[in-house]
Amino acid sequence: PLSHLFLLLPSCRAKEIKTKLGTLLQKPDSTIDFIIPYPEKPEKPPKAQKPSPEEALQWRDSLEKLLQNPYGLASFRSFLRSEFSEENVEFWVACDDYKKTKSPLKMAEKAKKIYEEFIQTEAPQEVNIDHFTKTVTMKNLVEPSPTSFDMAQKRIFALMEKDSLPRFVRSEFYQELIK
Repeated sequence: PLSHLFLLLPSCRAKEIKTKLGTLLQKPDSTIDFIIPYPEKPEKPPKAQKPSPEEALQWRDSLEKLLQNPYGLASFRSFLRSEFSEENVEFWVACDDYKKTKSPLKMAEKAKKIYEEFIQTEAPQEVNIDHFTKTVTMKNLVEPSPTSFDMAQKRIFALMEKDSLPRFVRSEFYQELIK
């Protein structure tokens, strides 16, 4: 049965595959549309210099310092990926990149991509933001500007600071860095 298919696939792709399966089951004659995505190759961490234990110790109290450090960001991403909860940091990074975009055309393209990937209901990596924040963000996207995602990005930062950072600090990923 189809339900056994989910046991064989990486759970990070389950939502996407369920959507495709739902489409397939609704119109059984269109099996060409049904493509099981292969898991993406894990990204290699950047050739960033490993921080000193003292530097890594600062990350316990500052998510901002952790996210600003290329090695720290890569470690945090790997940790969240191991927990299947990387959507928050991926959203934060996408928003940070978006803010640096100068071209209005590129900004509009990136805004659409961020919305489709993280904000819209049933998005592949939907982030957990409240209805009010989602509404404000959608209104801001009518005319994309560098601040369009600010409220949502701040909410996700606060969520990571309160929830993900303490788990990361207790993890083996982090404990190895401060030795």
